[in-house]
Amino acid sequence: MIWAAGGFLLLLVSGIPIVLALGIAALLAIEMTTTTPVSIVAQRVYGGISSFTLMAIPFFVASGLLMEAGGIARRFVNLASALVGWITGSLYLVAIVTGTGLAAISGSGSADTAAISAVMTPEMRRRRYDIDLAAAVIAASGSLASIIPPSIVMIVIAITANQSIGAMFLGGIIPGLLVMAALMLGCWLYARRGGEAYRDRDPFTLRRLRDGFIDALPGLLVPAVILGGIVGGVFTATEAACVALFTTLFVTMVIYRELKPRDLPRILLRAISLSATVLIIVATASVFTWIIATQGFPALLRDWLTGITDSPVVFLLIVNLLLLVVGMFMESISAVLILLPILLPMAQAFGINPVQFGIITALNLSIGLITPPYGICLYVAATVPGRRIEQVSRRVWLPLLCMLGALMLVTFIPAVSLWLPSVLL
Repeated sequence: MIWAAGGFLLLLVSGIPIVLALGIAALLAIEMTTTTPVSIVAQRVYGGISSFTLMAIPFFVASGLLMEAGGIARRFVNLASALVGWITGSLYLVAIVTGTGLAAISGSGSADTAAISAVMTPEMRRRRYDIDLAAAVIAASGSLASIIPPSIVMIVIAITANQSIGAMFLGGIIPGLLVMAALMLGCWLYARRGGEAYRDRDPFTLRRLRDGFIDALPGLLVPAVILGGIVGGVFTATEAACVALFTTLFVTMVIYRELKPRDLPRILLRAISLSATVLIIVATASVFTWIIATQGFPALLRDWLTGITDSPVVFLLIVNLLLLVVGMFMESISAVLILLPILLPMAQAFGINPVQFGIITALNLSIGLITPPYGICLYVAATVPGRRIEQVSRRVWLPLLCMLGALMLVTFIPAVSLWLPSVLL
């Protein structure tokens, strides 16, 4: 266990890609601490990705990339502007609402962040918004893709925790909307005290809202098809991903006509690359988690935590702190595959529902997407307007406080994440 954990941390700090750090650390631990043949690595790698449900990931990734290229993102921005563009600090709020809408299609935080930033940043500059704060807010909006279905992270959590993907998806809807509301409230309060730049608003008209809704309606069909099909039992999560892909293709090529056949090879190659990145991490992490489990680390951690407290409240606070720190340094899917098999049995021993614990895990790791030094959404949001990560990091405190407030509600009010699955499933 020491060889696995120590080797992994050393390799990670040295700058080696996480997939190699996981694989090399696991191989080192097998060689040094067990008599197990090295061939177990191949078996565990294959077993880690030999899952029908994991096939949903490349289809959801491709669907999100098609959404970016096919004009759906711009129409979501127009609809969000019609909805909240009349409120003080309107462009911050438009970015947040757009991020929520895009999250219901793509499942990829970095892709959503890039799409929102590309569309919103020029107008924010024109209206003299604080660009560093704008980048931080856009990053937080993009991170909602980790919570709101069809989140790729939630699919991995459901598989790892042996829970229904439909229940996990439904459990993420209200927490995702809660985070959206918290971000909007925080930005509105800030904008009220922020000067005249934030009072340059678009007037609200029912005609503009109607036109924006009609224009965005074909794009809104995609999340409706995904959730409706899974909850209604029409198809599985993997089948839903396939349906989402072909629905997005139809909307962008036939209805909007912004995506051309010549664009498809480039988009599909990128989808293959991103999906392969996710799946190879899943494969190598399965070897690492197997080593940790066979070395008895879960039992040691359980004994240590139960020695500290027998209170579920204190346990959840410790878990939140642990996941927040891990999310600052590690990619979300890797963190899930390494930590969830260890933490979930302890959570169940404290009487915590697995779906609620999965949502807590996803929300913590979504916060990690906007916190340096990892903070991939923060990096993307800073890169598009040409800002340094240090500049944007100084303004991340506002969305961070909003997301932490929502995290506390999700952690200590189980109904926030469990009510909708209990009603619809």
